[in-house]
Amino acid sequence: MTELSEKTVAAATVALPSTLRLGVARTRVELKQFFRSKDSMIFTFLFPVIMLMIFATVFSRQGDVGPGIPGGPISFGQYFLPGMVATGVMLTSFQSLAIQIPVERDDGALKRLRGTPMPSASYFLGKVGQVLVASVVQLALLFVVARVLFAIPLPTAPGAWLTFLWVFLLGTACGSVLGVAFSSIPSSGRSASAVVVPVVLVLQFISGVYFMYSDLPTWLQRVAEVFPLKWMAQGMRSVFFPDAFKAIEVRDSWEHPMTAVVLAAWLVLGLVVGIRTFRWTRRGDN
Repeated sequence: MTELSEKTVAAATVALPSTLRLGVARTRVELKQFFRSKDSMIFTFLFPVIMLMIFATVFSRQGDVGPGIPGGPISFGQYFLPGMVATGVMLTSFQSLAIQIPVERDDGALKRLRGTPMPSASYFLGKVGQVLVASVVQLALLFVVARVLFAIPLPTAPGAWLTFLWVFLLGTACGSVLGVAFSSIPSSGRSASAVVVPVVLVLQFISGVYFMYSDLPTWLQRVAEVFPLKWMAQGMRSVFFPDAFKAIEVRDSWEHPMTAVVLAAWLVLGLVVGIRTFRWTRRGDN
C-alpha cells in the first residue's frame, strides 16, 4: 500500500509541459482547424489577392503614379500592394480571431478548454501562432501573384525587409490582441461576422488601402490616424515604394517612430482590455 501511494504521489507531481510547449502544440491544433474551414481559409487568403488583381487591372489604363518623383513612376499595382499587405495582416489577425473566438465560445469549445490543465496563455499562444503561419502563407501567395502576373518589383535592400519585418510582427501582434479583445463584443457566434466585417471594411476605406491617403478629406485622415491599419499601410508603403515617394505622404515622411508608437499603444490597450473582458462562456452561462 505504501509503495502504491508513493507511485500515485510521484505520478501526480510529474511536471506538466511548459506553457510555451503547450502553446506550440495548440498552434498545430489551431492550424488544422483553420485549414479545415475551407470557406474562411479561402476568403482570408484570396481576398487581398483578388483586390490587388482588380485594382491593378482597372487602374492600369490611367497611367502610373508619381511620374515626377525620383525613382518613379510606379504602377498602380505597385501602389496598391502595400495596402493589400496591411489588409492581409488585418484579415488573418483581427478579423479572423474576432470571428473565430465567439463561434468557439458558442459551441462550448472554450468552456471545455477552460476545464483542462492547459494554461490560458497556451490557448492564446496557439491563436497567435496560427495567425503568424497563416499570414506568412497569405503574403507569400500575394507576392507571387504581384511579381508573376503584374511584374511588381519587390524590395532588394536588406533595410527594406527589416522594416517589413518589424511592421509585420508588430502589426500581427497588435491585430491579434485586438481580435481577442473585440471577440467579447458579438453577442453570439452567428452575429460575429455581421459585427466584425463592417468595422474592417470601414477601416480599409479610410486608411489609404483603396484610395490615395493624401486625397482623403483632412478630417477623415485625422480619424484614420487613431487606428492601427493606417499606420500598417503607411509602414508597408515605406517598404515597397522608392524612398523619394515619402513626398506623397501627408507629412512628407514615412513616420516610422509614430508607426511603432501607435501600433505598440494599441497592442498594450488590446492586452489590457482583453484580460479584463475575455469570456470563456456565453453570456448567461455559469
